Amino acid sequence: MAEINRAVKGTNDLLPDESHLRQFVEGKMLDTARLYGFREIRVPVFEHTEVFSRNVGDTTDVVQKEMYTFLDKGGRSITLRPELTAGVVRSAVEHGLVNGALPVKVCYIGGCYRYEKPQAGRLREFHQFGVECFGAASPAADAEVIALARQVLLGVGVEKISLEINSIGCPKCRAEYHKALKEYFSSREAELCSTCKERLERNPMRILDCKSPVCSEIAKGAPVVLDYLCDECSEHFEGVKAHLTAAGISFTVNPHIVRGLDYYTKTVFEFVSGDIGAQSTVCGGGRYDGLVKQMGGPEVAALGFGMGIERLMLLLKNQNTPMPEDTKCDLYIAPMGEKAALKATEICAKLRDDGFEAQTDICGRGLKAQMKYADKIGALYSVVLGDNELNGGICNLKCMSTGEIAEIKIKDISEALLEIKTKAALEELENSVF
Repeated sequence: MAEINRAVKGTNDLLPDESHLRQFVEGKMLDTARLYGFREIRVPVFEHTEVFSRNVGDTTDVVQKEMYTFLDKGGRSITLRPELTAGVVRSAVEHGLVNGALPVKVCYIGGCYRYEKPQAGRLREFHQFGVECFGAASPAADAEVIALARQVLLGVGVEKISLEINSIGCPKCRAEYHKALKEYFSSREAELCSTCKERLERNPMRILDCKSPVCSEIAKGAPVVLDYLCDECSEHFEGVKAHLTAAGISFTVNPHIVRGLDYYTKTVFEFVSGDIGAQSTVCGGGRYDGLVKQMGGPEVAALGFGMGIERLMLLLKNQNTPMPEDTKCDLYIAPMGEKAALKATEICAKLRDDGFEAQTDICGRGLKAQMKYADKIGALYSVVLGDNELNGGICNLKCMSTGEIAEIKIKDISEALLEIKTKAALEELENSVF
């Protein structure tokens, strides 16, 4: 019997004392994407299975081993999305986004689901930030998308990150490369894992991405895709490198990068780090010029990337990256008696309308317990309301960190807090400048 008080294996809860960190990172991601002209898109968490089996690639581990697929009550095969690109392309085709003014730039944050062995930086339910750009075929577009990924990583405080790029060519030159790979791996077929023996006939390039130590070792001696690029793909790749150099972005050409999904063409790239264990890839992406047409749309160039948020958060933690603290309760009002409780509710309502985080007792506790709670939640200021305060219209505003007390009119609480915040903001600005 399932344990009702435990999360399903491979899933994590995001607790309140951690959520502000995720909000900070996700906010930085969306804000940075906006600087490049990308606007948010949201697509369903599940799609018709064919969206992934046809477009992600039926020889990939994702499709063969990792998808959560089921029949719905109408007998239709439905799959929880293992990645977002295919669903976003489906949406762009269905709603005609790729038929309008190009390029179309979209970004997203959403959950993905893959049945694989959970480990550090890899979960069965995980979240991705990503972007997709439709209608831009030039190398400048590749460089811009890579620059955006880099700026996102730097913007949240990532250090010691490196960019690796490759080109896996187009269908035309890849056909010749597949022949060379098939010839190479056929000579060592007996040593390959059972999955790669199947890949040998259908898609030998997938063997390069196999996680088996034996297959990985064999793959080291395989032909290099860069030696088989046609003139167009070679020229495109040189253009990408030139634009990256012009943007001041350092990179390493890694001819072994193929990415794990079949829809990629030409440019593929990864940002990697040595600070998150075996799962060193923090962000990966590339170009997939044939995917829109494959999904039933026009022949439109496309590219993008995906970035695992949990893996990124682990990297930030391992690098001891300074992160912002959560906001604190601006004012806790401790009422004594029913009349004071009603007044506290009234004051809190006004404070919240004015943009302050205000709390008051909703558990019927005594004054001592209330003040203990105010301290525990990190309230910046507190006010005690009793009959004396209500009758005189005066209360004591207490700074919880210093114990300092200021006598103010009850009706002026909001103005007093605003004055305090403004003064603190000015002092912070002065300190940052001088």
